[in-house]
Amino acid sequence: MARSKLPPVKREASSEFFNKKTASWEDTNGRAASNGAAATGKTRTMTTTTSAKPAGPGAVVGKATDDQGGGVFQLVIAVAGIYASFLTWAYLQEKLTTTPHGPPSAPEVWHFPVFLNTIQSIFAATVGCIYLVASTPSGRPIPPVIPSARILAPLALVAVTSSLASPFGYASLAHIDYITFLLAKSCKLLPVMFLHITVFRKRYPLYKYLVVAAVTAGVAIFTLHSGGRKKHGGSSSKGAADDGANATWGLLLLGINLLFDGLTNSTQDHIFASFRPYSGPQMMVANNVMSTIVTGAYLLLNPYLVATGVGEWLGMDVAGSAGEMRAALDFMARYPAVWKDVLGFAACGAVGQVFIFYTLSTFSSVLLVTVTVTRKMFTMILSVVAFGHRLSQMQWLGVGLVFGGIGVEAAIARREKMAKEAAARQAGGKKTQ
Repeated sequence: MARSKLPPVKREASSEFFNKKTASWEDTNGRAASNGAAATGKTRTMTTTTSAKPAGPGAVVGKATDDQGGGVFQLVIAVAGIYASFLTWAYLQEKLTTTPHGPPSAPEVWHFPVFLNTIQSIFAATVGCIYLVASTPSGRPIPPVIPSARILAPLALVAVTSSLASPFGYASLAHIDYITFLLAKSCKLLPVMFLHITVFRKRYPLYKYLVVAAVTAGVAIFTLHSGGRKKHGGSSSKGAADDGANATWGLLLLGINLLFDGLTNSTQDHIFASFRPYSGPQMMVANNVMSTIVTGAYLLLNPYLVATGVGEWLGMDVAGSAGEMRAALDFMARYPAVWKDVLGFAACGAVGQVFIFYTLSTFSSVLLVTVTVTRKMFTMILSVVAFGHRLSQMQWLGVGLVFGGIGVEAAIARREKMAKEAAARQAGGKKTQ
């Protein structure tokens, strides 16, 4: 009885009596409201609709359109930056390590990888500092590169492993061609899985083992059908055996390079997971500063170690008794045009790192994997076109196996990542409801 005595206007004003099926206001008996009430309801409906526009579907669409436009522009900038930086970087790398200088009777080739990496890490540390300052929101302090003493050990490990990886990679180029180098460098999944299985006792789904098998078979087919053996003629079994030994030694050196790369990536993942919040720009600055310290110390100590048994065992004598830094500077003094390639290589590597971290912070790691795989394919095509490499049909089969396996792995990873993100968004929507 008390409820029936409530004033009708209050009952009409409540959204509890709005019939969604008929889209009209009704009284408690299900009849349409009076003219005044209907007018009030209509006015309220119009007001609600109008006031809801900024937060309703129209506003969401508008925001989504703006974000999508900005997102597409950012995507183009990120992808174009990665492609331009690293395609140029790879071109200069092959040019530096394969172009002979001097007279044809006594040609000289660049073989100073530690000096080259030192120049690049100096460039990358400088560019990383600029990126760190520019990416810090205004009004906030710049985050420290070394936030705690506990992070020094893993950062030092990253610096050492990344500094050690490169010389092994460059040394392998003395025994294998650049196309084989690129192909094997595309197989970073192998050392990462090997380290996780042996060290961390991690299990992987079946498809990853199949991908590894396809990639390994592709590299093997490509290497076994390389054209290097033809240089000695078909009748020279000794020449063929020497080429086979060279290729095996080159792949071994490259395998060590990939193991160091895998250890570097695993340690970086550990740093990002254990020292949150630790951003990409911080990692970029810290890694390159510490790498500069490690490689710079090597270059300074190199002249004193060359004459020792350790220096001979490490192959330091290739730079002569003056050491690698002095030998590299003398080389560029004899051939000044090399300076342009060295500085361009360092600048492209530094800028490329910025675009990688920008892509990771703006988009997802799935996009970065896709861009990286396609970039390596374009790098190989650029190498074939620019430097006149000729591949046999079996070698193209090996290339197809490698990039087919990597592409399948990237596609499955992308699908799994998108499914996880969709599940997370759905769970978040249920919580807000």
